[in-house]
Amino acid sequence: MPDFHYGGQAVMEGVMMRGQRHVAVAVRAPNKEIVLHEEPLNAAIYKSPAGKLPFVRGLVMLWDMLVLGVRMLMFSANVALAEEDTQLTTPMIIGTVLLSLGLVMGLFFLAPLLIVSLADRFIASSLVSNLVEGAIRILFVLAYIALMGFLPDIRRVFAYHGAEHKTINAYEAGAPLEPATVQTYSTAHPRCGTSFLLWVLVIAVFVFALFGRPSMPVRIASRLLLVPVLASVCYEILKLGANYFHLRPVRWLFAPALVVQSLTTRQPDESMIEVAITSLKQVLRADGVLAPEPVPQTHGFSEKPGV
Repeated sequence: MPDFHYGGQAVMEGVMMRGQRHVAVAVRAPNKEIVLHEEPLNAAIYKSPAGKLPFVRGLVMLWDMLVLGVRMLMFSANVALAEEDTQLTTPMIIGTVLLSLGLVMGLFFLAPLLIVSLADRFIASSLVSNLVEGAIRILFVLAYIALMGFLPDIRRVFAYHGAEHKTINAYEAGAPLEPATVQTYSTAHPRCGTSFLLWVLVIAVFVFALFGRPSMPVRIASRLLLVPVLASVCYEILKLGANYFHLRPVRWLFAPALVVQSLTTRQPDESMIEVAITSLKQVLRADGVLAPEPVPQTHGFSEKPGV
């Protein structure tokens, strides 16, 4: 198992990989060539005290990954849409992300609370009320992800997500980074964002239960204000799980999260795996783990995606 945990995320027709000091994104262009972009990470973020302090570093990392994800998503979208008239601009991407975050908070945190509040007169126990709210929240999230999986474009993103996991699994197993070999590995991985999401939903049930049933404004405020706290706690849980995943009890604890990942991953074809490998190899070269190779040219595209 490598000392540093490499990871990434799927983007439109591609995969982003984050290394120790660099981030790379590889995208399959309409002409079937792989367009590659790589840039250094903001070292100040990771070397700062906040970037190393438990329960604070998670928020720092998640914010940085959100910013990186938005920028690389914009880059990948413009590569994937190169043969069309539409090009995504920075305001369009930022607006979409903010709208998505608003919908997430409204649909997955406030809607379950409002539904349960209508039935509170029939529920004597505040603990039961919070458990029902949590169950509705988890059901909403899983149903939403499952429905999104029926959209053809999202299915392709999920397949690239599977390619990212297979590539990381192969690398961490010390296997050759070749499409045929990587294809044999699992699409599930314990550090996946889907696992993180499930942990947030589960931990939220217990945290919100501590508040009992205060007034509705207090309940709404608690759901909104405690999201960063939940995120920081769950980041530490995933970090510990990744370090001790070789222990059977830890694998059992993470088993439900790995099962849920089947909703956000699909089996990729070898062309998708090739893209994921290209992205990972680039950050490995940038980190000095692999010998340098000539970088494919990004003809027709900006060298630095901007936000």
